[in-house]
Amino acid sequence: MKKRIRNTSFGFLLVVTIILLLSLFLPSFGQTAVQQTDFKVTLLGTGSPLLSTSRSGPATLVEVGNEKLLFDAGRGTALQLYKANMLPGSVDKLFLTHLHSDHTIGIPDVWLTGSLPTGGKREQAFKIWGPKGTEKMMVHMNKAFKADLDARDDSGNGNVEGASIVANDIKEGIVYNKKGIEVIAFKVDHKSIEPAFGYRVNYKGHSVVISGDTRYNENLIKFAKGADVVIHEVAAAKPDNESESIANILDLHTTPEEAGKVFSQIQPKLAVYSHIVLLGGLTEEKAIDRTKKTYEGTVLVGEDLLSIEIGDKVQVQQPGNEANPGN
Repeated sequence: MKKRIRNTSFGFLLVVTIILLLSLFLPSFGQTAVQQTDFKVTLLGTGSPLLSTSRSGPATLVEVGNEKLLFDAGRGTALQLYKANMLPGSVDKLFLTHLHSDHTIGIPDVWLTGSLPTGGKREQAFKIWGPKGTEKMMVHMNKAFKADLDARDDSGNGNVEGASIVANDIKEGIVYNKKGIEVIAFKVDHKSIEPAFGYRVNYKGHSVVISGDTRYNENLIKFAKGADVVIHEVAAAKPDNESESIANILDLHTTPEEAGKVFSQIQPKLAVYSHIVLLGGLTEEKAIDRTKKTYEGTVLVGEDLLSIEIGDKVQVQQPGNEANPGN
């Protein structure tokens, strides 16, 4: 009897051990495996110059490998980073699509707050890439905040390295290429300001394209071919509400129908709207309906803090929810 009990105990322990070992390597029983990637995009801000408490200014964070790349820094970007469980000091690379204020007004907050001990105490210089005029803008911004920088240095709370700036005026082409991460800038057509750029980030055979502000643009289509995800601006109004001022705004941007034509030629796994300008009472649902006139694929109207994991599949995680498998 005693021998049988020992054998039974040994068998039971063996089964438990096997189950524990399997749990380390296999998905939990009854659950779908969730893709784990090191390529994640978060829409920090999906808004525009329009004042809004639900849409912060344009800003997109791309976490790739062990790098955090920020594209534009509109209104509230530092706070949106905080909401995404990051301090602004964790970001030391910023890429600007163009120099309109709604894309740059959040720079001082990310730059300066990120240099403070309470904001993450950035360990390296704050590096910025952008169109012609970026370097000049940052030189003047540094002068504008000289009193603040000097006072913090005098009090012993300064961060000379983390508050220093390295600005680069760029041209179309590869602007960053390190650690297997390639960032390509390409020209777009924003009419009122030149140059204006979109960006493509390539990593491990996958990619995301960020349009920046643009009208329908063949150059964007050329550079975006083969991308997994395309994040594109959109602007529209009800036809009966297109005043002269609204028409002037729409002339700088891409309508839903035009965006659909762009997506149809790129054929991404997922298309997402950001920098959303819906005027004259036009709803998000109607904007999607208008897109579907020219595109049959998946299109989402982005919202602040929506995130996208890019790998063999594209997975979307709505703010506060679990990830949903994409294409």
